[in-house]
Amino acid sequence: VQLQASGGGLVQAGGSLRLSCAASGPSFSRYMMAWFRQAPGKDRECVSVINRSGGSTYYGDSVKGRFTISRDNDKKTVYLQMNSLKPEDSAVYYCAARSVISSAPIEIRQASYNNWGQGTLVTVSS
Repeated sequence: VQLQASGGGLVQAGGSLRLSCAASGPSFSRYMMAWFRQAPGKDRECVSVINRSGGSTYYGDSVKGRFTISRDNDKKTVYLQMNSLKPEDSAVYYCAARSVISSAPIEIRQASYNNWGQGTLVTVSS
């Protein structure tokens, strides 16, 4: 599957953005989808993950209560709604996909994902 992330930009602290990741190729519904981010000088971290059906999700501690991940399998797209943005949310955001069986547990390790989008830059000004 090929992934194309979009929706990044410059926003003031407290604002909102919605990232989208459009997939091309068959069987999107067989993929666990995730958003990772990497700020300058920092390691890439897992922000959020959603399972194949959308019934199970994970959020990193720093974004819980502010970010929401969702997916539309018919549109082959995963979204990341980001509210109450903070300057520390500034980073390049990457979407990633991992082909899994339906009962697979949520996976947050980036090494487990073998399909990556090109990244979209989010900058939050104070």
